[in-house]
Amino acid sequence: MRALSRRMKLAAAIVAVAMAVGSYASQNARAETVLRVGMTAADIPLTVGQPDNGFEGFRFIGYVLYDALINWDLSSADKASGLTPGLAESWSVDPNDKAKWIFNLRRGVKFHDGSEFTADAVIFNFDKLMKTDSPQYDARQASLVNFRIPAVKSWRKIDDYTVEFTTKEPDSFFPYQICYILMASPAQWAKTKDWQKFAAEPSGTGPWKLDQLVPRERAELIKNSGYWDSKRVPKTDRLILFPIPEPATRTSALLSGQVDWIEAPAPDAIPRIKSAGLNVVANGYPHIWSYHLSRLPDSPWNDIRLRKAANYAIDRDGIVKLLGGYAIAAKGHVQPDDPWFGKPGFELTYDPEKAKTLLKEAGYGKDNPLKVKISISASGSGQMQPLGMNEYIQQNLAEVGIQVAFEVMEWQSLLDRWRAGAKADQNKGIHATNISYTTQDPFSSFTRFMQSDLHAPNGVNWGWYADAEMDELLKGAKTAFDPKERDTWLAKVHTKQVDDAVFVWVVHDVAPRAMHPKVKGFVQAKNWFQDLTPVYIQE
Repeated sequence: MRALSRRMKLAAAIVAVAMAVGSYASQNARAETVLRVGMTAADIPLTVGQPDNGFEGFRFIGYVLYDALINWDLSSADKASGLTPGLAESWSVDPNDKAKWIFNLRRGVKFHDGSEFTADAVIFNFDKLMKTDSPQYDARQASLVNFRIPAVKSWRKIDDYTVEFTTKEPDSFFPYQICYILMASPAQWAKTKDWQKFAAEPSGTGPWKLDQLVPRERAELIKNSGYWDSKRVPKTDRLILFPIPEPATRTSALLSGQVDWIEAPAPDAIPRIKSAGLNVVANGYPHIWSYHLSRLPDSPWNDIRLRKAANYAIDRDGIVKLLGGYAIAAKGHVQPDDPWFGKPGFELTYDPEKAKTLLKEAGYGKDNPLKVKISISASGSGQMQPLGMNEYIQQNLAEVGIQVAFEVMEWQSLLDRWRAGAKADQNKGIHATNISYTTQDPFSSFTRFMQSDLHAPNGVNWGWYADAEMDELLKGAKTAFDPKERDTWLAKVHTKQVDDAVFVWVVHDVAPRAMHPKVKGFVQAKNWFQDLTPVYIQE
């Protein structure tokens, strides 16, 4: 009955996608180039400025409709992505006061509604997120992004094209935080006076404009021909996004020609996709698929023997095989060729016997299993193939004496639970959460998870981890404004993180995507985010 139910749901999902695509075709008969994308999200990400649905929300809505003061350089498939000027032409820290940053804004930029981007827009957007008594304050948007920028203390307009930010203390990570704050139009908000109404007619400065939105069905975007960066004016007229969270459904939609591009194809379908003449592209990027452990007083993970046992119990090469080879077995939070890797002594090898020995020392075994509950998602950005992977790992852990129960939920629900922290009522009884993380900038990689005062609601130290030595290492990295010195500190951070088995690490993603051969121009950056503006359709 369960298998039948799954088949019926799959059939219904395929029909829903087909109806959505058919609806588009009947309404848009004029000649234009169209790129149709199947996302892993279960719904269209929020369009108000700060998106939900994690980094997939940023990838397909955030950096598509909007810009930040600092953007990511997504032009290369060979080198790690760095920061690049966005709506700010330049920025610098005050040499006499390293808690102050000056941003010089780009002139001549227009929002989609025709209004001009100036310093007033920057103030409006920071007030929207952090000034609770401002008319435009939006608690939902604040909850989605404020944890990414804890350094900011205040902001002020110097003149129409200059803004000063003050951080709570000297913080070299600040530019990596500012890139997540996206600029929405104050004029459009003044017109709507309501963020829900704004969502239907959003106005940013990005390379695409929203044309139509049908919740849980599709979003249609058209190119912004007047985009301020002439090199990134989209080469495709229309971009259509379909939320298709089930991998088999996404794969079927691609094979049947209902979409041109899908994220995270079903691994067992990749040979079929290739044999049908379609392309599969992949590239390693800064990512880790892991279990974030609770360190509350009653958590079993406070025993390092149990944390190490869980790491020894996982057959990472088996997971890579399960994923059709589209993953890299983890040796730590970052990869060994990363300058932040350091020299950890704890090796993440598959050794069930060591796992059993450590469990026995801690008083557990197959006859007296350690029982834990983990919150996971059914899909989501960077989550790869979470159901199959978690079931595989569940069996690995059971074989050594760790009995795992899962609480499965939609991706955005899991993110909301994660931001609430392990102490929240909704996370009662949860001993770990399975969320894939970026490792592409210093703050997002380490500080937000392990600094002792960044637990909810101040940040996403979900498990309430606290270690005085780690705090000092993180402070050393944060206050190092020389990149090489900062790398040295971060290597020490990572060494301690691995040696203390702070997480249970599994694999790094390589972000497989499948697409029709007529899709041209895509450069898969070594980044969570991707630039869709060079993509074109060869008819």
